[in-house]
Amino acid sequence: MKLRDIVDKIKPHFSKGGRFAKLESTFEAFESFAFTPNTVTGGKVGAGYRGCHIRDAVDLKRTIITVVIALLPALLFGMWNIGRQTAVSYGLDWGFGHELWFGFLRMLPIIVVAYVTGLFIEFLFAEIRHEEVSEGFIGTGLLIAMIVPVTVPLWQLAVAVAFAVVIGKEVFGGSGYNFLNPALLARAFLFFSYPSHMSGDSVWIAQPFHFAGDAVSGATPLGNLMAGQPVGSSALDMFVGIVPGSTCETSVVAILMGAAVLLITGVASWRIMLSVVVGGGLMGLLFNAIGANEYMQLPFYYHYLMGGFMFGCVFMATDPVTAAQTNKGKWIYGFLIGAFAVMLRVLNPAYPEGMMLAILLMNCFAPLIDHCVIASHIRKRKARWRLAERRTGE
Repeated sequence: MKLRDIVDKIKPHFSKGGRFAKLESTFEAFESFAFTPNTVTGGKVGAGYRGCHIRDAVDLKRTIITVVIALLPALLFGMWNIGRQTAVSYGLDWGFGHELWFGFLRMLPIIVVAYVTGLFIEFLFAEIRHEEVSEGFIGTGLLIAMIVPVTVPLWQLAVAVAFAVVIGKEVFGGSGYNFLNPALLARAFLFFSYPSHMSGDSVWIAQPFHFAGDAVSGATPLGNLMAGQPVGSSALDMFVGIVPGSTCETSVVAILMGAAVLLITGVASWRIMLSVVVGGGLMGLLFNAIGANEYMQLPFYYHYLMGGFMFGCVFMATDPVTAAQTNKGKWIYGFLIGAFAVMLRVLNPAYPEGMMLAILLMNCFAPLIDHCVIASHIRKRKARWRLAERRTGE
């Protein structure tokens, strides 16, 4: 018997009036994940409704899967880099395969905890509201796992994910209604609640299994700058990503591969990506012109290579739910993210990773930006109409 036949056979038990009707949302989530939904949009022509028209074959599930595919290069590189940084720091003679396997084993619990915690809450709220389970957390859960240090305690990660999903998403109505990026909200919760596990030199290098000695420190380029020291890594090393950092944020090469996937498929906005880069570059050049200290004299393009600037630019700032929606608004939104990220890094050393705070700040202002852009368009159109009426009257 085919899997589709088995699903159709047990489906009535999970429908209204069935034995497991309370789990209808859970069953629907697994069914829609495995198969294309067999429901269609309805409409009554002539009874106050217009006929339904197919406009696009890309649904939320396909969009999220595209995002996950775009994340794979950074994820795989991040796993290898975890093993690489561990081998170098502890003086271990590991090959590529051993390094990748070690990184996979260290990343796996982080990914599992992020998904189990977030999906449990998503399913719970869907059942309470009698709504379908959104596929959005498939991407969010992976993003959370990719932007935290490899040494983050799993219980802290679970608390952060629960906070992000409940407070940042479900209280506003669920997927599509949140105004803050849930993945960044989880990271911000960790950063401000457990700063000792999110900053400093001791959180970026994983210990080998069964190692009984003290942990080895590994400073990130941003950490060195915050301490008033040289970057400590070449531009090429930072571009490739063979430096300490959050699990999957270090490789600009891998992130650009993901950006290509998002842009080719049309999932992410090129306007936001480009404006973030321009905003960060111009702010960096402004500090170069001021040159009041060594940090300000840092070449502007180094900001693209350090920390989570490019990862945030490609995967976080472009979140279609929390970003600006108008085309002009996207330019303003992205430009301010890039500018604020570099400004926070240089002027406030207490928060060396300025990208997280910059995106969350602009998430709050995105609706206002769109409102101002639309209001401006309305004023211009009214002015054109008045001008046209005067000319007609003459």
